[in-house]
Amino acid sequence: MPEVLKAPLVVEFPFTRSLGPVQSAFLTGLRERVVLGVRTTDGRTLVPPVEYDPVTAEEIGDLVEVAPTGTVTTWAWNHEPRRGQPLGTPFAWALVRLDGADTALLHALDAPGPDAVHTGMRVRIRWAEDRTGAITDIACFEPYDGEAAEPDGHTGEFDDRVTGVVAHARLDYTYSPGRAQSAYIAALSERRTVGERCPSCRKVYVPPRGACPTCGVPTAEQVEVGPRGTVTTFCIVNIKAAHTANLDIEVPYVYAHIALDGAGLALHGRIGGIPYDQVRMGLRVEPVWTDGARYPDHYRPTGEPDADYDAYKELL
Repeated sequence: MPEVLKAPLVVEFPFTRSLGPVQSAFLTGLRERVVLGVRTTDGRTLVPPVEYDPVTAEEIGDLVEVAPTGTVTTWAWNHEPRRGQPLGTPFAWALVRLDGADTALLHALDAPGPDAVHTGMRVRIRWAEDRTGAITDIACFEPYDGEAAEPDGHTGEFDDRVTGVVAHARLDYTYSPGRAQSAYIAALSERRTVGERCPSCRKVYVPPRGACPTCGVPTAEQVEVGPRGTVTTFCIVNIKAAHTANLDIEVPYVYAHIALDGAGLALHGRIGGIPYDQVRMGLRVEPVWTDGARYPDHYRPTGEPDADYDAYKELL
């Protein structure tokens, strides 16, 4: 039985967002241990606040403070917290309607177990010790059996507002390539590129997926393509990749879609061996391998005349 290929993969990037006046006031308020909502024209108070009424689409900005105490409207128990979640021990994800609000806020609820949580239970905010102007300034909610807190009537005016946030998005998963892509990867180890031909439309897909994305029928016929190909489209990269060891490449450089000879689909690769401002559509290229590599390091010009546009226009 052939070995089943698998590999851990991580997709990670920082997402930077600037804030409008409503979200800016909300996050700045959390930094100051104040929870702000926004009041609609029909008198509803929305927490977390939004800048447009979800019912009427009307722009809204009338900020109003609500209490740090509230009621659980629904919840789900998290048996195994993951990296980056609010608590390191099992907790409940809960929707909490804060006193004075008409909508619920999603956050973690610290409780000893699922038997200690129920819809309708009273909770209060546990503030983080170090607050920076983010939703994590609320460390979590905790059970509370006291009276509803009274807000101070804060207007949402602050001297030093938070104007932007950076969210670090990350996805960890294990990838198994399947039959078609396993054959593709095995061929790359021999410095060959293989695709699979659709029995209906006769296109050769590289990398193969095991089925034709156009016709929806299984593919099985393997076809070796390349190694040479044609640049169909490209972009010039001017921003150096950060925190990515295998992309430690000096900028600017060119990343291109390359239609390998015999393929019905362009794949992507870096172009080298030519000044970035001389790369062009139709440029004929070939792969350059490095010792021990599992795929070409980059593609370089072959010296052939450029391909005619009609030869690759269907692959753009």
